[in-house]
Amino acid sequence: MAPAPALSVSAVTPELTDAAIRMLRLLDSPEDAKVLAPLIEREILFRLLQGEQGAKVREIAMADSRLQRVSRAIGWLKTNYRETLRVDDLAETAGMSASAFHSHFKSITAMSPLQYQKQLRLQEARRLMLLGMRDAASASYDVGYSSPSQFSREYRRLFGLPPSQDIERLRDLPQSLVAA
Repeated sequence: MAPAPALSVSAVTPELTDAAIRMLRLLDSPEDAKVLAPLIEREILFRLLQGEQGAKVREIAMADSRLQRVSRAIGWLKTNYRETLRVDDLAETAGMSASAFHSHFKSITAMSPLQYQKQLRLQEARRLMLLGMRDAASASYDVGYSSPSQFSREYRRLFGLPPSQDIERLRDLPQSLVAA
């Protein structure tokens, strides 16, 4: 059986909408908020748990759920994206078999662990180049690539342009668009 998708959308019930509006109204009444906000927060959680996404909300809250275990592996990847990736080691970090880990990881992130690591590397290299801290070859080595040509191919595949052209294009954009 394939794991359920990590994200899904459901209609908001009138009861949940009402609780959310009452919570927002408390922004104008700090004294009332001290007493009522915890009660409304509890009601919102109750409504979420009773709704269509209740199972997903419960899974998020569980300390050792698949989602939490994959989240640990994602945290490791974010810290160690430069390292050579062994899916077996990452699965062990998550406390799962390699096949179960791969399946759950993909259902949560919509990509394989290797694709996720690649995207982390490319995003960091792009940031380094955009800040003027590195040229493409240096950035590629800094983020864990051993081949600048492989880096350039993967960069172009993700961002649509070779590194130097993409960075030039980004620098020419108004700052308000780059920050968005």
